[in-house]
Amino acid sequence: MNPNNVESVNEARDLQAAAQAVGQQITVLKAGNESELDAVFADVVQPRTKAILVGSDALFVALRDQLEALAARYAVPTMYPIREFVVTGGLVSYGNSVPDAYRQIGLYAGRILKGEKPADLPVQAPTKFELVINLKTAKSLGLTVPPTLLAIADEVIE
Repeated sequence: MNPNNVESVNEARDLQAAAQAVGQQITVLKAGNESELDAVFADVVQPRTKAILVGSDALFVALRDQLEALAARYAVPTMYPIREFVVTGGLVSYGNSVPDAYRQIGLYAGRILKGEKPADLPVQAPTKFELVINLKTAKSLGLTVPPTLLAIADEVIE
């Protein structure tokens, strides 16, 4: 998570609470810039690390190539917030659909340009989420993706 982003801090707190609710323990890794990201992988990613979940922060989207390279170098299964990571070699993503979010933004921009006041428009949460799996990456990590997971995936990259 990016410690410089309050939403990332909240996301990490919620994730820890969810993990505890199902009897799991997680470690929150913090990186607020490129060099800290390298340090997190070099210092923290050890054989005991079973997987990494990358937070949904613009910093990590900007550092996508570096994140994917580090995950591959340390051979750690990594889950990302958007499909763009998986298309270029990441293992799996689950998150809101970026094209759908842009469509909603366009609709709201149109409504505002037609005279509606932004304050009168309802706040909308994402409604479309997508699961994307890269089987080539799974194979390189020695992982077998269960057929049940493949069946519910929105996209499987082979």
